[in-house]
Amino acid sequence: MTTEFTPLTGAIGGGLIGLACALLLVLFGKVAGISGLIKSIFNPLAAASRWKLCFVMGLLLAGVFIQLFAPELLAGELSLSPWMIIIAGLLVGAGTTLANGCTSGHGVCGMSRFSARSWVSTCTFMAIAIITANLVG
Repeated sequence: MTTEFTPLTGAIGGGLIGLACALLLVLFGKVAGISGLIKSIFNPLAAASRWKLCFVMGLLLAGVFIQLFAPELLAGELSLSPWMIIIAGLLVGAGTTLANGCTSGHGVCGMSRFSARSWVSTCTFMAIAIITANLVG
């Protein structure tokens, strides 16, 4: 497994994520918590909002454009079975439900607003991720 240190592209990508989250908050008063957006799109009782669907579609279209115009950025080897990926996704969904948000909502948006709950959640996410990466890797 190879990893590349790409501080410039990482900084640009992080800046774009921060800009998108800031614009969503400033212009629409909404927090860019991706798991909450996706959950509310599939919840028939949640108020329908076109912006949620547009935001999630933008995320998906970004992946499509990368695949079309710069597929080398997606190069890599995934050694997990499709079932393991599905189970992992379901566990992430369960975890984000328990934490009332995901890394994007807590880590990017909540921490920047100095939310104590987001700081605790993000530190917990990161601690578990570090432990898991060291146990698996």
